[in-house]
Order: sequence, then structure tokens, then C-alpha cells
Amino acid sequence: MKDFLARWMPIDASSHGQELDQMNALVHWLMLLLFVGWGIYFVWVLFRYRAGRNPKASYEGATSSATTWIEGGIVVAEAILLVGFAIPAWARWVTPQPGENAVTVRVIGEQFAWNVHYPGPDGVFGQQKPELMNASNPIGLDPEDPAGGDDIVSINQLHIPVDRPITVLLSSKDVIHSFGLPVMRVKQDSIPGMEIPVHFTAAMSTPPEAVYPACAATKSCWEIACAQLCGLGHYRMRGFLVVHEPGGFEAWLASKAG
Repeated sequence: MKDFLARWMPIDASSHGQELDQMNALVHWLMLLLFVGWGIYFVWVLFRYRAGRNPKASYEGATSSATTWIEGGIVVAEAILLVGFAIPAWARWVTPQPGENAVTVRVIGEQFAWNVHYPGPDGVFGQQKPELMNASNPIGLDPEDPAGGDDIVSINQLHIPVDRPITVLLSSKDVIHSFGLPVMRVKQDSIPGMEIPVHFTAAMSTPPEAVYPACAATKSCWEIACAQLCGLGHYRMRGFLVVHEPGGFEAWLASKAG
């Protein structure tokens, strides 16, 4: 089932994606079993309770307890999927991965773009003030804050290194957006007034053949999608993700800082 579903799914480029894809396959197996089982039961009911065999209406209906046992089995199966697979996978996914090589960036959604904020060489984000937001300062960086002097801000460009824990701090300037990285198996709403962390690790760098129309500034990228209807311009709220080989991310930061 997993291989079958993979024909229509984006590639998995994350360290946690295999676990999610496996759980997705288990859910589809359960849904297939339910579809076939209830379909057979429906056809049997049509045959068993046809008018020719039951000229007089029965107000008792089916008296067997088989369906109750079947429904109980379905509940048990769903509980196993939830408690045994889904909740543990979610707990591991939302737990920060500590380490000196971890990378933290901010992503601020707005109608209709993704603003990406990198802390710069000092590793400290500069202060943001809503009253300073304008076309040339989309996230409201305070120019008087020394920590923000080396910060880097890009629009619709998320660059990260491969094989290093990534934390994306999500927020929004206006309405609810949904930050989607299909190849990283990441989708999380960005909500005004909240900063929501998302944790993942890219297990492979972006191959040269991965090119989307939104990748205007690079020859190789994956897509950043907004998976939440956020207004009339929602259709064009697309960005791109580039996963660099070791050393490439630092080189990109240096090119933007220079």
C-alpha cells in the first residue's frame, strides 16, 4: 500500500516522513477493509431483506449481534492506530531536536507571501515592531536593535542545510495561513498572535531536477505551499525551499550578508 500511494505523493525528503507515510498506509488499509466489508454487507442486506422474501414488513430488523462485534473491532483498530502509531509519531515530531548544529528560522505569513527571517552569524533574532512594517521592512525589524544588524530577510525563499535539525517558528501578520512543505511532510497553520514551532530534518538535498514555477531565483527547489484559503490571492502564495549540501547553506547566508 505504501508503494502504491507513493505514486501520487511527493517524494519523502525528511527524516520523519517514512513513519508518517507508513501510518498513512495503515489508515488506507483500514479504509479499504471497511469499504469492501460494508459494501459486501450492503449487497447481502439487499438480497436478504428483498421484498420477494419478506412480503410483510419486519419492525424488529436484524437481531444478530455480529455487526456490534464488527463495529467494536473497528473501534479497537482505530484506537491502536491512534494510540500506538499516531500519538507517538506526533510526540516525536513536535519535540525539539537539541544540538549545536540546529538551525532556527522564522517564517511570517501574509497576504500573499512568506517572509523568512534568519538570525545571522550571531544567532540572535533582532526585535520586531509592528509599527515599523512596510514594503521595504516586511517583518518590522527594529534598525536600532544591534542584534538585528546581521539578520537576513527573504521573501518566498527558505534555505536550509541537509542533515541538521530545523526549527521553523511560524506566525502570521494578518489571517490564518497554512505552511506546507510536502516533501518534508510538514503542514502547520500560522496564526496571528501566535508563534508555533515546527521541527523537522531534511534527509536529502534538493536535486537539480526539482524545479517549480515559483523558483524564479534558483535552478533547483521544492515548493512551499499555503494550504489554507487565505484570500483572493491565495492561488499565488507560493514559495520555494532549497536544501543545501554541507557548506552550501553557510555560503548562501554569506552571499546575502555581503
